[in-house]
Amino acid sequence: MRANSMCSEFPVIVICSLLMLCFSFSLLLLFNLVTDENSESESDTEEKLKAHSQRLVSVQSMLRQTGRYRTLERDLMELQERKLFEYFIVVALHKTKAGVPYLPEVTQQFPLKLERSFKFMREAEDQLKVIPQFCFPDAKDWAPVDNFPSETFSFVLTGEDGSRRFGYCRRLLPSGKGRRLPEVYCIVSRLGCFDLFSKILDEVEKRRAISPALVQPFMRGIMEAPFPAPGRTITVKNFLPGSGTEVIELCRPSDSRLEHVDFECLFSSLSLRLLLRVFASLLLERRVIFTADKLSTLSQCCHAVVALLYPFTWQHTYIPVLPPSMLDIVCTPTPFIVGLLSSSLPRLKELPIEELDDEDSILPHKLQAALEHVLDKRRELASEKGDLANDSSSLSTVVSEAFVRFFVEMVGHYSLFMGGAEREDESREAFRKAVTSKSLRRFLEVFMETQMFTGFIQERDLRRQGLFEVRAQEYLDSLPGSEQRGVNKFLKGLGNKMKFLSKK
Repeated sequence: MRANSMCSEFPVIVICSLLMLCFSFSLLLLFNLVTDENSESESDTEEKLKAHSQRLVSVQSMLRQTGRYRTLERDLMELQERKLFEYFIVVALHKTKAGVPYLPEVTQQFPLKLERSFKFMREAEDQLKVIPQFCFPDAKDWAPVDNFPSETFSFVLTGEDGSRRFGYCRRLLPSGKGRRLPEVYCIVSRLGCFDLFSKILDEVEKRRAISPALVQPFMRGIMEAPFPAPGRTITVKNFLPGSGTEVIELCRPSDSRLEHVDFECLFSSLSLRLLLRVFASLLLERRVIFTADKLSTLSQCCHAVVALLYPFTWQHTYIPVLPPSMLDIVCTPTPFIVGLLSSSLPRLKELPIEELDDEDSILPHKLQAALEHVLDKRRELASEKGDLANDSSSLSTVVSEAFVRFFVEMVGHYSLFMGGAEREDESREAFRKAVTSKSLRRFLEVFMETQMFTGFIQERDLRRQGLFEVRAQEYLDSLPGSEQRGVNKFLKGLGNKMKFLSKK
């Protein structure tokens, strides 16, 4: 599928929790308006069964092609051994000879020596060769200018073992007069936390405007700071003239799940119907290409659509900004999310890319209608949250909760059936058959074959206090009285385990 985009005080915590509880209940009511009778009596036409069979075969085939799932636990253990970032570089455009487009090159690097294992050095050296292309995927389109507002974007590098590194970039004009070319300041880190690194880049830009010599001491101070735990703050010496012993505080958020996310950009770029088609395609781990005119729009939309998958994690190729020189990647048969600048569209259309047109029929109909209903009212729901945060934050919370609610309705009962290693096949089948909706059972049969679902089950213990687990438990707690309250009726047939809950 190809998607084109156009572009802590205790009383405060208690108040926020109460308001969020009311907000979550509003979402629940909106979902129930559509999913109350989710045990639909649709007929299984030959066409539906054939399409379902083809999807199942496709996902199973894809699973055999891709590598083993990389658990979150392994990533977390490795992160604790690392610094806040791995290296910091400056990339500029240079013309080697007349008539040849500008070429991006690394002009500065910190640290100068990569003092780690041989494997890390080899990976880092390979990355340093390709990073300039990610910083300037539009290098051939540039000409010297006398004015350019700074631009922030990010990219992702995926290692051979599935590990990811984030590149946080600030593109701006160097100081001086007259027409000149921009340069990019890029921080490469294993930590996916856009807001934190955006603040660091703000400080870099501030120091660079005074003197480029102030940048490296500041970045050294950040690299030498201890790796912060979620919610913790690190302090770094200011290094500005006349600041004396002043320090800068940088806080890592306790939940960085939405740190890369600008849902407003996503909704302004895609229609709601197209967004749900993209979402459905990603759930079946298909191949999706985004295009946009601006780097910032491209990276923001890609990061936002990946955030919609929570509590599931995209396990495959993820390149929110793909350099034109690597365009052949979109011909690979394995799943990917790729972002391309619009200037690459002519070449893209020449490539042999398979396109599907069944996205409107992938999701269970009534759950999709419920999700669409909630998202259509997202601004109204955001206003109900009061002034807990700014409008952008309120909208992000609304959208996030809507998709969490969608997944809760779909797999919120998984903990009753799965988690143990014994008789896993029987547990999976019992989980699927516990749902009375035919369309949901068909969807789960395919979705349960994806790497996202496999990882979701494997990471259960790591998510015990996460938002999804909290919402799923609230969901299960509501089931004993569901017939009186008119909610979750499609799970009335959960079997003996659910009957046991009803007796308690």
